[in-house]
Amino acid sequence: MPRRRPWETCTDRELLEWRLCDLGVEIDGTWLAPLIEQLYDELEARDLRMKPHCWLSEEWFSPAGIPGIAIPFYLAHPRLKRLERRQILEVEGGTRAECLRLLRHEAGHAMQHAYRLHHRRQWREIFGSSTEPYPDYYRPNPGSRRYVVHLPHWYAQSHPDEDFAETFALWLTPGSGWRRQYKGWPALRKLEYVDELMAGLAGKRPPIRSRARPDPLHRLKTTLREHYRAKRERYHALPSRAYDADLRRFFRSAEECSARSQTAAAFLRQHRAEIRRRVARATGKHELALDTVLGEMIARAKELKLRVPGAPRALVVDFAILLAARSAEFVYRGRDWHAL
Repeated sequence: MPRRRPWETCTDRELLEWRLCDLGVEIDGTWLAPLIEQLYDELEARDLRMKPHCWLSEEWFSPAGIPGIAIPFYLAHPRLKRLERRQILEVEGGTRAECLRLLRHEAGHAMQHAYRLHHRRQWREIFGSSTEPYPDYYRPNPGSRRYVVHLPHWYAQSHPDEDFAETFALWLTPGSGWRRQYKGWPALRKLEYVDELMAGLAGKRPPIRSRARPDPLHRLKTTLREHYRAKRERYHALPSRAYDADLRRFFRSAEECSARSQTAAAFLRQHRAEIRRRVARATGKHELALDTVLGEMIARAKELKLRVPGAPRALVVDFAILLAARSAEFVYRGRDWHAL
């Protein structure tokens, strides 16, 4: 029977005071271990000798120059997953299918590091320069066919390294049918290049075999409260006045409405979770990013003293459409460009 840790029965408030290094969670014996083994089996089936080592840290990432994968600590325990959902509204990699997608993506980065693929001329011609700076934010083109679609937010469009990792992940996925799925797309050339490149690497040991584990969980002295405060601060919204025109399309001033009509701020707070979830399901956006935008809109609606005219129910759908459009400006890059 697994050892019970003292923080498992803590309230959220108490648990947030624990330091990451004191949680004492590991990958072995959790649901993550067989998923990592499945990743290894998929690599071995292609005769790829790169076997990325995995460890727990704050977030998903594969460090430059190290063919390994850091996995977020919260995935190692159900209690920590529940805290993550309450703090961030989502659990990235929280299901078997999503975790495998992220492992394959990070394995793409590990392959790039292990074989120094970004030094190859043809790799640079197809994906671009790995030394290109990462922007703070990126604005994807959802209609583009030059990139594969694997993780949410059209993540391949964010940087050449992510383009390769996403292409590799899709190529590695059993039964993806990428030749048929991407027939006629310019992205097919990238998939075919990866197929040819991996065939050339089959059976070859990688020149880079570092087993370093940057930022391991047992060395992180920050508390969970500090961790989540910093994580939430990465999501930024527009200045509140940028929403004025949008808000006035849906709501009216107090003078134009009955004194008994609901305030716009109260209406948005009442339907906040529903609107956020509608947009997240339709667009794949991270709920915390959407909630940040909604919070700014609610604050501004209160400042403007706006009220709800007419039948409020239809506003939920209309406002969800607005939020989807506005949130397109907030594709967040994240720590070390792990996927959201």
